[in-house]
Order: sequence, then C-alpha cells, then structure tokens
Amino acid sequence: MGREIGLCLVYRDMWQSSGKYMPRVDQLVKVAEPIIDMGCFRRVETNGGGFEQINLLYGENPNISNRAWTQPFNDAGIQTQMLERGLNALRMYPVADDVRKLMFKVKKLQGTDISRSFDGLNDARNLEKSIDYAKAGGMISQTCLCITYSKIHTVDYYIKKAEELINLGAEEICIKDMAGIGRPVSLGKIVAGIKEIKPDILVQYHGHSGPGFSVTSSLEAVRAGADIVDVAVEPLSWGTVHADLLTVHEVLKDAGYSLPGINMKAYMQVRTLTQEFIDDFLGYYINPKNRLMNSLLIAPGLPGGMMGSLMADLENNLKSLNKWMEKNNKPLLSQDDLLIKLFDEVQHVWPMMGYPPLVTPYSQYVKNAALVNVMQMEKGKARWSLLDDNTWDMMLGKSGRLPGEVSEDLKNLAAEQGREFFEGDPSELVPDCLDELRKEMDENGWDTGEDDEELLEYALHPQQYLDYKSGKAKADFETDLAQRRAEENTPPTSTIPGIDHTWDLGPKSIQVDVNGERFNVNISYDDHETSASQSQETSAAPPYANGHLKEILAPLEGKVFLTKDPSETAKKVGDTIQEGDVICYIEAMKVVNAVKADQSGTIAEVCIKDGEDIFDDDVLFKLN
Repeated sequence: MGREIGLCLVYRDMWQSSGKYMPRVDQLVKVAEPIIDMGCFRRVETNGGGFEQINLLYGENPNISNRAWTQPFNDAGIQTQMLERGLNALRMYPVADDVRKLMFKVKKLQGTDISRSFDGLNDARNLEKSIDYAKAGGMISQTCLCITYSKIHTVDYYIKKAEELINLGAEEICIKDMAGIGRPVSLGKIVAGIKEIKPDILVQYHGHSGPGFSVTSSLEAVRAGADIVDVAVEPLSWGTVHADLLTVHEVLKDAGYSLPGINMKAYMQVRTLTQEFIDDFLGYYINPKNRLMNSLLIAPGLPGGMMGSLMADLENNLKSLNKWMEKNNKPLLSQDDLLIKLFDEVQHVWPMMGYPPLVTPYSQYVKNAALVNVMQMEKGKARWSLLDDNTWDMMLGKSGRLPGEVSEDLKNLAAEQGREFFEGDPSELVPDCLDELRKEMDENGWDTGEDDEELLEYALHPQQYLDYKSGKAKADFETDLAQRRAEENTPPTSTIPGIDHTWDLGPKSIQVDVNGERFNVNISYDDHETSASQSQETSAAPPYANGHLKEILAPLEGKVFLTKDPSETAKKVGDTIQEGDVICYIEAMKVVNAVKADQSGTIAEVCIKDGEDIFDDDVLFKLN
C-alpha cells in the first residue's frame, strides 16, 4: 500500500456550517463513543470558532462542555483540535494579548491538543503571537492559509505566506479552503511548494464542498504531499459543509493510499445520533437548502461556514424588503432573486474593499456590506450609504494589512467621514484587560473558575457571559425555540414569497425554567399581535397623519439599541438632533451598525425599545 493518510472529523464545523447552534454537552458526550468506535480518525475538531458563543447563547457553560466533550477522545488517544482566529481569538473582533495567551493555556488544560490558527487577511503579524502562545501553552501550533481566488491570490502568493508562517515557528500548515473554491490543481501546487520549503512539515487539507471541487481537491492535495484530510459524516456532509468520509476514503484508497478501515456500524450510530440532535431542536436553525451543492458559489466565493447563517439572514431581509416593496407597489422578490443580487454585489464590492480573503469575520463584512447595498439600492438609495464600524476598521488597516488596495471611492468616503488609515501592528490597539476584569469578577462575587476559565469567558464574550449568568440567555433561547416550534405547526395563510400574513400562530406565553426558577415569557409574532396596552399607547401617540411629524425609519432589520456602551446617553423626547447625528444602533448579521439621522428636528416620540427586534422601514423616531 501507499503512503498512509490521516482523517480528521470536523464535527464542530459540520454544525457551524449548517446552522446556528451545536449540540448540547449531553448530546456531544453521547456521540463521542461511536465516533471513537469508527476507528478511522486521527483527529476530531471539537471546539473553537463559534463553539463558546453558541453554548452561552442557549444558556450552557462552554467550559463544562469543552472538558466533557474532549475527555473521551483524550482517553482514546485521538487528537483534538480547535479553530481560533488569531488577533480575534474566539470572537469577531480583536482581543487583548493577555486574553489570547490565557486562552491557549486554558484550552490545553481543558483537553484540546491542536490550535488551528488563522488570520482572515493572511497577515502573518496577527499569527505570530498565536504560534508563540499555543506552543507556550503546550499545544501544537497549526497555522492556516485562507484560500480564496483572485488575480492576487496566486500559487506563489500562498507559498510565500506559508514560508513566512514556517519561519515564525508554525509546526503544521492547514490549507483552509473555507469556500471550497480553491482550484484543485492550484491547491496541489501550493501543497507541493510547502513541502519543498520544509519536507517534514505536516499539511492538513480543509475544504468545504459547496461549489463541488472538494473531493478532487482532497485528492490533488494528497498527491502533492498532504498528510491529513478533513471530512464530515451524514446527515451533515456535502452542501455548505464538507465531503463525506465514505467518499473521500474510497477516492484515496482507489488512488493507492493507505487508510484505516471504517467501522460501518459505528458510522451508522453517529449518523443516527446526529439526526436525533437535528430532530430534537437543532433542525429549527438549519435551512434545508444548506444540504444542496451550488456551483453559483464559485463566483462570489462565500465560505461554507457562513452560508448557514446567510440563508437565515436572507429570510429576514427578504421579509423586510418585500414589506417595503408591497407598501410601495413594487414587484416582490423571491429568495433566489435576492441571493443572485447579493452574489453579483459581492463580486462588485470585494475588489473595492481590498480583496480580503472571504473567511470569518471578513467574509461577513463583505457579505454584509453587499447585502445592505442591495437593500438600500432596491429602495433607490446610494451604494455605501450604511457601513458599520467593524467593516471600516478592516478597510482602514486596524485588523491587519489587506491583500489589495481599497478603492478611491472608499478612500474619499473615509476622508469625508474623518476616518484615518492605520499602518501599525493591530495588536497595539487593544490594551491588556485581565487584571481589570478579574477585579470586576471579584467585586461581583464571581468565581474565576478552574484554571481561570470563567475569567477567560468573561473576557472573550462579556455580554453573552452576562446574559448566561443572569439566565436571560436560556430564557431567550427557550422562547425562540418555542416560537419556532409553534410556527412549524401552524400553516401559513399567504403564498406571497417573503411575506407572512399568519395571525393565529400559536401559544401566547410559555413557562421557562432557568436554574430552578420559573419565568413566564410572553411570545409575540412579528407585528401580528398587539396587546390592549400597546393599542392604547399607539392611539395616544402623536399621529403622523396630521402632517406635523417627520419619521426616521430603520435602514435594516435587526436588534435595536439606543446606546452602544455606558458612556453614551440615549436619545429621548425633547432632544434636538441634526442630520448625520448617530441616534441609535442596529445589530444585524453579527455587526453593530450606527444609525444616523437623515433629517433634523426635535424628537417628539421614541418608537423603539432597547434590545427589541425590528424590520427595516420600522419607525425609530418621530420628529417635530
């Protein structure tokens, strides 16, 4: 037999590339044994990426989950790996150096062997500390080449990037083909180039299957010298996820490589359990279209890990946009109409934004900018009329060096808004914070946890951690899940795409148990229900029809906040605002957008409540 090839089951990424959530800790522990019994995996991806936030969002402790989930693999001698985002660590924006250093130490102590570190801009400066901190914490440091396809992302570009990382001390290289758009022959040339630089370095191929290249790419990568290939298992393989174990296994065996056998009884157990988790609750957050492969993804190059959330975003955006279309007597759009408009806009704006590799978080920034542009232009507004601060920071250099140049239009817009470009090391912009946070936790009477793991969670995800501690996260999740179950069991009364005119949607309230305490939670269904008290408030409000009040409308759907941090003061009735003033914020698609007034006046009515969900074109404020 030929050279032995290792296989890695990317169980975490299977879920993240499919939908919003991962299984609970009890479910993860349950599936661990049959995964081990399959007998074919050298590695399992257990955590990292969105794992921490996902646990916090449904009221679970990620530290408990991680220790319990990794333990069976540790005991069986199967290596565990995590995904981390370099400067951003386990979140979507930069993290202080002291937090990053603690993260690697904690994750190793919790049972994670390998740190797969990537920088969304392929800026080696952002990975140097990840390499050093991972090795200091006792982990294997694997660094990534984020694969995308453009005139500047060539084979030579990637080989030079790999050489930089190897010189910085990276122990392994991952070919992170997150959108599955790497051309197979080119990927083989990249792997061969890496092996010429350092023949004994381990190379692992990670490719999503969306556009259809991944099986061929796996074969080409192995022929060129790759040592390990990432795979998925049914019912979460293919589509926006990864190629299935069975297919990759047979392709590589047929090519003459040596691979361990597969215990098919255990494979079917993993398959059955995974389907049980989907049927339990996770399927409510998975769009069925994510199971489909789509060659249309080749052109925009959007990654599989983002497509799950993208399809959910599109549902909400389509509903909002079609409400506006209906109100303005314009033709309604289908989801496919909006998707193609989005793909076209991504191709248009990506070069203008400096060709950031389309990987978390920058794929979200490019996609968000493109989607907001589409939504705004459909309403006759200008491109770039709404850009969030995170996207600006990326284009200004505060996240690292972009591969390409920002367009003159965006440079001019930055100058108009008083924004300056940054040339330094991005980590210098984030001061250390652990001592301050430790003091806060002590003052609150909170335990920093075994190996300071609770301190780490608070540092990485402060708001989600507070919501978890208070019980709000679990209550919100249970409410949302109950609403989704109710909607599934209630047939819609409208067949207009993107519009739901259903009125009798299900239960008006539920009881939620949080840490032994029961809460009564009211459920509302978009705009369809109005309580008596709400009706009285509405009738008492100053009527817009009298012609004396102006409306400021929401530019997009999302969760609205009157302030972004405690240093700000919320706008209130009687305040005078000028056109261009920031009046509130809308959190949408994982970023916070500052909403600016499009007219001047005195606030006569605040029409929103802090933290509520709104649609675009909902009234935010009324002005005299």
